[in-house]
Amino acid sequence: MGLTGGLSGGLVGHNGGPSMEPGASWRRHCWTAARARLLPTLPIEVVRLRVRRAAELGLDYKTYAGVRAATGHDVVAFLFSSNALRVTVNRPVLPADRAAKLGSIAGCARIGLAVAPLTETAMLEAAAALDRASPAPFALARFRDQAAALRAALGKVPSDQVILVGDMTLERDWCATGRLAGYLAADHYFAT
Repeated sequence: MGLTGGLSGGLVGHNGGPSMEPGASWRRHCWTAARARLLPTLPIEVVRLRVRRAAELGLDYKTYAGVRAATGHDVVAFLFSSNALRVTVNRPVLPADRAAKLGSIAGCARIGLAVAPLTETAMLEAAAALDRASPAPFALARFRDQAAALRAALGKVPSDQVILVGDMTLERDWCATGRLAGYLAADHYFAT
């Protein structure tokens, strides 16, 4: 097939935007205008409500708006790995910054994922602001086993309305495995 392929016959990976050939400025104008028509213009009241909701969740507006745009849903729960909360068997105490942030979250569930050997009971003792805790998926488990562990942790909560806050590369993969709304690195989430 070479460099071309697909139904359009264009270059692989081409996004269908304007080319840079003669007449490109007109095509760029048309492309920009069409793109602007696709993006909704939200009334200021809706923006204010969403800014307030982002603050309730402890998120910056840009992150919250990105999740809303990607999923079409509000965030109804957070999954926190014990690594993200800095709770381990050797250190079964929630650091003050994490405790304050966890306690300030309003209007959504806070679910802990206890990474072995930490138990969910020990995690709940360390982080009293969590609503519940479940065992985290084993990092090297099969995909379906990881998905089942995440589904069990969520219960009846729709996975596409849940943000995972994690601290390790393997935890980032849980987002795809559990079909979650998004992933936030612990340092980013707890810094805002």
